[in-house]
Amino acid sequence: MDFFGSLQGLGVESATLLMFVMLLVLLVTGIPLAFVTLLVALVFALGWFGPMAVPLITSRVYSFVSSFVFVSVPMFVLMAAILDRSGIARDLFDAMRLVGGRLRGGVAIQTIIVAVILAAMSGIIGGEVVLLGLIALPQMLRLGYDRNLAIGVVCAGGALGTMVPPSIVLIIYGLTANVSIGDLFTAAFLPGLMLAGFYVAYVLIRAYMNPAVAPVVEEDDTPLSEKLRLVKGIILPILVVVAVLGSIYGGIASVTEASAVGVFGVIISTIVRGEFSLSLLKGAALQTLQTVGMIVWIGIGASALVGVFNLMGGIQFVSALITGISDNPTIILLFMMAILFVLGMFLDWVGIALLTMPIFVPIIKTLGYDPVWFGVVFCMNMQVSFLSPPFGPAAFYLKSVAPPDISLGDIFKSLLPFIGLQILALAVLIAFPGITGR
Repeated sequence: MDFFGSLQGLGVESATLLMFVMLLVLLVTGIPLAFVTLLVALVFALGWFGPMAVPLITSRVYSFVSSFVFVSVPMFVLMAAILDRSGIARDLFDAMRLVGGRLRGGVAIQTIIVAVILAAMSGIIGGEVVLLGLIALPQMLRLGYDRNLAIGVVCAGGALGTMVPPSIVLIIYGLTANVSIGDLFTAAFLPGLMLAGFYVAYVLIRAYMNPAVAPVVEEDDTPLSEKLRLVKGIILPILVVVAVLGSIYGGIASVTEASAVGVFGVIISTIVRGEFSLSLLKGAALQTLQTVGMIVWIGIGASALVGVFNLMGGIQFVSALITGISDNPTIILLFMMAILFVLGMFLDWVGIALLTMPIFVPIIKTLGYDPVWFGVVFCMNMQVSFLSPPFGPAAFYLKSVAPPDISLGDIFKSLLPFIGLQILALAVLIAFPGITGR
């Protein structure tokens, strides 16, 4: 009770510092982010307002989990989980061999194109990095590709799921910032392709400057019948992408409805391919429960913490602190990007979005920026967080399936040029906001 009493005596400045220190200390102990944020929210709610504040936390949490658009998250995760268990990704990669041909660096470019198509089918990164790590990495290493280039292409390409619609990062941002997710998908499409284009250009420049980095594939003597079979491997994934994104962009379906169309399309694809089984569906459903459970719990904790912090007047205090840095809106924007970059080194993107966007989005609106454009900028920033040490999740996903002689240090070293390309894409997006069509 003495501790709670002393909390009430603190000003909002000291309370904000104490909250930050508590979060940091509890995270260092290894407690999951979801439970840390929920515990800190409860402590400050009771200490600042008393027991009467607890219903405020529950109402805040309910408004987050009861959003209709949130239904699309488990749907897109289920799509990715079914893809993981089917041979669609492998056939797609084999089929793209026809596109790569004898182009120098062709297998790496083929990997990036497959990554874009997989991203447009599912919207999450974990499964993509693992799939490409199992399919593309061994082939590039076997063909004599530079190891660092092969690792970087797999990790950076696999992380494109955060940029290319239907990205779950965009969905969570849309829910937090209260902006149209359809508008976010439309705005993110070109920047996502632009980033993939940067990767392709980098591969080509490296390959033609130093031919030893990416040897030309041996003469293709694939018979016509096999080529036709490979082409069939492209048709089903492309149809699913067209059904999902076409229904959204065409105004036929909402994001939530399109996610259900996507799941239906992927299930039909596995049936057509003769891969569908109850064990496949059960495994995909359990993986979906695990992934979405994590997202929901982080959402619950972050919503509660932000709700309590807002009632304490903390959001106004932090907003005033950030806007007081400079009179130049660009400097304030870059400062927010720096905060997101640092947080991305240590926190999960869900937590970053739910903890920072309630503070950042009102500032962005006050500065005269478009919140939809900022959502795309935020996503591009999260691209960096997926690759940056010490906790870049893409590196850990790849490590789980990479050959034993590839260490985490090797993976992070390989990612440095691609982090540079992501920062370049972020700079282009800030300098030329018209790329998003906003």
